[in-house]
Amino acid sequence: MVVKRPETKTEFDAILEEAGDSLVIVDFFATWCGPCKLMTPKFHKMSDEFTNATFVMIDVDEQDDICEDYEIKVMPTFVFVKSKKQIHVVEGNVVDELRKAIEENL
Repeated sequence: MVVKRPETKTEFDAILEEAGDSLVIVDFFATWCGPCKLMTPKFHKMSDEFTNATFVMIDVDEQDDICEDYEIKVMPTFVFVKSKKQIHVVEGNVVDELRKAIEENL
């Protein structure tokens, strides 16, 4: 499945709206962040594996308004959203924890 990369808050909001009550996993990352670089290919692989969820990547340096909405302080941070509400957060380069959280929240 394609990982979405909205360029504006409006595009991001439209993704959440379209997902309805399905799970959306948002990866807040930075291009200069070492752990983020390690997680990106794993995040893309999970998007192929968990096709019932929507996977989104937000560059913290380009989308500070969205980062403020979710109070992002650590990269990478994975925010789980259903029905436009945050339901879970996973912080850091923790593949197993992320996978478990996806399985539990689908």
